[in-house]
Amino acid sequence: MHKDPYLDENGVMKNLLGITEEKEKKAKEVELARFCKFFFHKMLRKNLMVSIMKREVREVQEYYLMSRDKMIARVKGDVFLPKHKDKLPFYLQRTGDFVGWLESRAIDKHRTNSRLLKKALRLTTAADSEIVIKNNAVSITDTYWVKGKDSELTYEDVRFKTNLFDKLALYGDPDSFNLEGGRTPELTNIGSFEKCWRIIDEEWYLYKAGSELELFSELFICNLGKILGFNMAEYEMDGEYIRSKDFTNGASVNFEAMWGLLGDDEDYEKNYNALPRNCREDYVKMIFLDTLCFNMDRHTKNYGILRDFESGDILKFAPNFDNNVALVSRGYPKNVEMKNDKLIELWSEFNNGKNYHFEVYDENVRDAMRMTPIDVDEKFILAFIMNRYAVL
Repeated sequence: MHKDPYLDENGVMKNLLGITEEKEKKAKEVELARFCKFFFHKMLRKNLMVSIMKREVREVQEYYLMSRDKMIARVKGDVFLPKHKDKLPFYLQRTGDFVGWLESRAIDKHRTNSRLLKKALRLTTAADSEIVIKNNAVSITDTYWVKGKDSELTYEDVRFKTNLFDKLALYGDPDSFNLEGGRTPELTNIGSFEKCWRIIDEEWYLYKAGSELELFSELFICNLGKILGFNMAEYEMDGEYIRSKDFTNGASVNFEAMWGLLGDDEDYEKNYNALPRNCREDYVKMIFLDTLCFNMDRHTKNYGILRDFESGDILKFAPNFDNNVALVSRGYPKNVEMKNDKLIELWSEFNNGKNYHFEVYDENVRDAMRMTPIDVDEKFILAFIMNRYAVL
């Protein structure tokens, strides 16, 4: 019988090309990689076209940046066009980055209650700038806001007079979740702690949540600063929360954080030199009190200046606020001997040659504790502060 040279003894086609199972598997992997590469490039081109289309839409949009009812800049697409540069927020004077400025006004997305608030308001976008635009970028503490080119809105139309979502923002109140109404100052209420704005007798107050030791630190430092004659924001307890009165008095002046002038640079000397002379002593008093009371969380977004909204001139240093991550807020410090204390080191370097000196007495500390209705280890607080003062 004739034997077929292409078949093996079992009648199966011989592997004349030497293709093993391993080679066949490798070939399939190569083919899959080619397909994935093709698909990736196809999707990339698609996404690029979508991005270009969105950019084209964005470029034809035009906004006006307002201060009350005065237009101080135009924004056309990605182009920022100042009209009155001296009246612009300092951040925009420094960078011209309109989107960055919008983002700086947005509620902290990492706050639990901010997520609840956005869901209640049916905000589907994750972009901070878009969230702020939905509120016309209005804030309680300055006169800046944004409107479309053809909008007839006035400052009176957009400035906040009520806040239906204060309870949701402060403590996640379930009864506030289904409220109607899409405008709230909470969308431009920045900071990492749960907080809210409330209007009481036609004046705005900022309410803040915190642990008992955080609330003690905030209120005690406020009281001690006032006793020492320093420029302090007004704080008081209201139930289980602490509240602070709006020190701009309803944006009769503009508050601007030092971040607008210097970005994230906290260097004492640079901040001191960047301020006009009439602000420098209050700045020094602030960092002295930070050092005395171990405020670890001073940064360029929680201190700043007050400006005239009409001229843009700097009027004075803003009152000292935001001292809730200080003193014993994170527990009672063990470093009572102040060895290798970074804040004391920074103060000493800054004050070398300037020789700023402020008197602090035991009785000042005791009086501040008497004014603060929260139980703490008073002996520890007194010893801790006066030990630091002795080193300073």
